Amino acid sequence: MTADGAGAVACDVVVVGGGPAGLMAAVAVASTGAATVLVAGRPVVRDNRTTALLAGSVDALKALRVWDGCREAAAPLRTLRIVDDTGRLWRAPEVRFEATEIGLDAFGWNIANRDLVTALEARAATLQNLSVIREDATAVAVAEDSVTVGMADGRIVTARLAVASDGRRSVCREAAGISTRGWSYPQTALTFNLKTSRDHQDISTEFHSGHGPFTLVPLPGRRVSVVCVVAPREAERLQALDAAALDAEMERRSHSILGRVTVEPDRGVFPLSAETAECFGASRVVLVGEAAHVFPPIGAQGLNLGFRDAATVAELVADARRDGRDPGGPEVTSDYDRRRRTDVTSRTLAVDLLNRSLLSDLLPVQGVRGAGLWLLSRLGPLRRAVMREGVAPATAEPKLLRGEPLG
Repeated sequence: MTADGAGAVACDVVVVGGGPAGLMAAVAVASTGAATVLVAGRPVVRDNRTTALLAGSVDALKALRVWDGCREAAAPLRTLRIVDDTGRLWRAPEVRFEATEIGLDAFGWNIANRDLVTALEARAATLQNLSVIREDATAVAVAEDSVTVGMADGRIVTARLAVASDGRRSVCREAAGISTRGWSYPQTALTFNLKTSRDHQDISTEFHSGHGPFTLVPLPGRRVSVVCVVAPREAERLQALDAAALDAEMERRSHSILGRVTVEPDRGVFPLSAETAECFGASRVVLVGEAAHVFPPIGAQGLNLGFRDAATVAELVADARRDGRDPGGPEVTSDYDRRRRTDVTSRTLAVDLLNRSLLSDLLPVQGVRGAGLWLLSRLGPLRRAVMREGVAPATAEPKLLRGEPLG
């Protein structure tokens, strides 16, 4: 990594965006020995959300020596329950997935995003070949042999590869000329945490209603995180409730399985939408996290996909360095696009079908959904196959997600 007196920095890889996926990408790429710069301004909005990190994501954090910094802030997910709360004619049976059935202690761990970010930032600070610039990227220019990232304070970073983790309105993606396709749902997600009077026993419960899932995910102690997906008008009604009324509403929706509940401050509201890039790598730019794909908060897919993105690009950079190849050349970007396409496409389809099946009033659709859950509840081999694929996709498991360090 080199710098001149005018504030210009040259490096191998520049990562743009400092959310969890961007920090993961920066730490993972730097672990290969590549000279890495992270360009990321401080967030202006406090992130109250949590993430259910699947087992592979946790293994990657362990391999990168991040997990010890946030393990105590996370709660294990040892049992997953799906409960049909639609009240429709075709009602599916309750399905329970036990991690021990596939040889795991837990499917994953639920952690507040701010605790995860703190641990990733602490690890980033220890890596000598990783520099962090606390500014937002304002301009990105792609040339044949480099990518240049400019900031409002006049500094520029030139790299051979840019990792775009700058969100759904990615400046890097636009500079690379990559288009997206997206759609919205007639739903809004409310996110917040609850204090409970009963132990959650490491069980994550998802109630499926006719407007979307209501999910309770364990946090340390007698606390859970909640994703409540409802129609937009219902979201407005819930937001207008006073504290006592909202507590009562959440206890009703959770069927009192966790006793009396109290809604904590710092609530989030998100209209549901989905978006996918037409290409995940081109013109010395690869897309990671929401720059590549936006998911509804259903099925714990979004950030886990982002971690697989980050692990994949780091592995490709490690391979290029070992073979003496250009880490931002067309061979690397096209290989990245190929490796990520099946994983992202299949997860997008699965989440979309699951969500639309809840919204549909068509009896045949409800019947198919109910039959599928019935088969999962009764057929052990099918249930175990679905669990294994959900935790560790057979076609998209880079080395880091197998717990193998890259450098």
